[in-house]
Amino acid sequence: MTNMKKFQSIKLFDGYSTCFRQWRADNTHCQFLHGYAISFRVWFEGELDHRNWVFDFGGMKRAKTKIHGMSPKDYFAYLLDHTTIVAQDDPHLETFKQMSLDGIIQLRIMDSVGCEKFAEYLYTTINDFLMEETNGRVKAAKVEVYENERNSAIYEEK
Repeated sequence: MTNMKKFQSIKLFDGYSTCFRQWRADNTHCQFLHGYAISFRVWFEGELDHRNWVFDFGGMKRAKTKIHGMSPKDYFAYLLDHTTIVAQDDPHLETFKQMSLDGIIQLRIMDSVGCEKFAEYLYTTINDFLMEETNGRVKAAKVEVYENERNSAIYEEK
């Protein structure tokens, strides 16, 4: 039986201007639309490839595997860059949909919003991508989403 070594590498994805609201955040300003310069870090974990890399840092641009029909890099921009994200159960969802139809916002609807839920969603999406792209050699160990330089949330499966 061989002893397989596990390595980790980390990549920061940044430059996304994202607006969202947490409509359930009673008595806080988070119930209102607000925006952040969203960024996220991915911890890649696995065995080294023939180049001695866990995962190619530019691999999200050159990937063969798509996320919702797009390269991962393009999908992250589609999801997070200059978009408004609202929860599917937001009581004002129809208003947001109309704003999108009117060309006022680029609407993205998710099950839930907030740093913690974004971290979970990105983890699941990226991990599924990595498992397919690397034939199971690499997984996402965790994802950390920053809403600014002081606030972040991490999702990892144990």
